[in-house]
Amino acid sequence: MRDSVLLLSSDQLNLTFAALADPTRRAILARLIAGHTTVTALAEPHDMNLPAISKHLRVPERSGLIERSRDAQSRPSHLKAEPLKQAVDWLGSNRRH
Repeated sequence: MRDSVLLLSSDQLNLTFAALADPTRRAILARLIAGHTTVTALAEPHDMNLPAISKHLRVPERSGLIERSRDAQSRPSHLKAEPLKQAVDWLGSNRRH
């Protein structure tokens, strides 16, 4: 497993950890674990306007953690777990005993 973890793109890991570095983005990802939702619904608990929440969404979207529909009316978003799994695998392979 370690060999496959080493093959992970450093850029991909950087994008994933950058997406997880912000508490608002972590809250958004936690909300998306429950299922897909709209940008408007994601903005509500953070008291943010749509442009601000969209800016936050671009970071995990670039990392592959979320995917947004192209539906212009609602832009539903959903979580994609593979980048998280890769980050966990990387952390596990670099853990010191």
